[in-house]
Amino acid sequence: MEAVMLLLQNAWEKIKPFGLTDLIDILIMAFLIYKLMMFIRRTSSGQVAKGIMFLLCALWLSSLTRLNTLNFLLGRTVEWGVLALVILFQPEIRKFLEQMGNSKLGSMFGHEEMPDEIEHAIQQTVEAYTSLSKTKTGALMVFERKNLLDDAIRTGTSLDCSVNSELLKNLFWNKAPLHDGAVIVRGGRIAGAGCMLPLSGNVNLSRDLGMRHRAGIGASEHSDAVVAIVSEETGSISVAVGGMLKRHLAPETLERLLQNELIPDKESSDSPKFKLGNLFKSKKGAGQDGEAKGR
Repeated sequence: MEAVMLLLQNAWEKIKPFGLTDLIDILIMAFLIYKLMMFIRRTSSGQVAKGIMFLLCALWLSSLTRLNTLNFLLGRTVEWGVLALVILFQPEIRKFLEQMGNSKLGSMFGHEEMPDEIEHAIQQTVEAYTSLSKTKTGALMVFERKNLLDDAIRTGTSLDCSVNSELLKNLFWNKAPLHDGAVIVRGGRIAGAGCMLPLSGNVNLSRDLGMRHRAGIGASEHSDAVVAIVSEETGSISVAVGGMLKRHLAPETLERLLQNELIPDKESSDSPKFKLGNLFKSKKGAGQDGEAKGR
């Protein structure tokens, strides 16, 4: 009992000096760590962050095991590496500081998705895709989720407008300047058009799939985005999630799938668990069900 009382007394002595300045210090550090994590997500710098952590761990282990030569080399690498990172990410750091200066306090903690806007975006997308499918007009839309797609948006034209079926049909019209790229939707609003996406690295994809489908699958492999595609050859509607592609979708199926993927809390009376992942219990590859060229 005395040992427990002594432990509690020692804990209280450590907690007792905690004051307002300590709370402010913790909040500032939490904010900086949060912004750093958001910076890494927005710039696709996850691999760089892993490399830095590996380097720091190697430096600590070399110091712990007294590998003096290795420790010296790693120490110099870390010293010069900080300067190299500042130079490498100079545009991103400048943009981050500009956003800090221009942002309101309430908006500094990220974008909050509005379910009503997402629902409206889904309805307008289905309406546009129904028309585009009939006219065999190619289309490629990426619905961003947790993984931010700022790098892809920078390859196209930045926009900030609500999703509208007529606007989508104009963007994907085959003589429009932005029709070859992807439209990226963030939080229910169009964030970019004419954007370039990474092609899939899956060598098992069907040869029938064109560049539009391969780019859509690639985007779903590199992020958690939901990608909706219309084939230019057949007018077939497809959706890619997690590197898997479901093809030949009816407009009603497209709407239910997008709702369940983008609004997971929404209860669907017809099929509450209708998600793309559930359609691929046995399939590992994509595009094996016989569409003509995907472009």
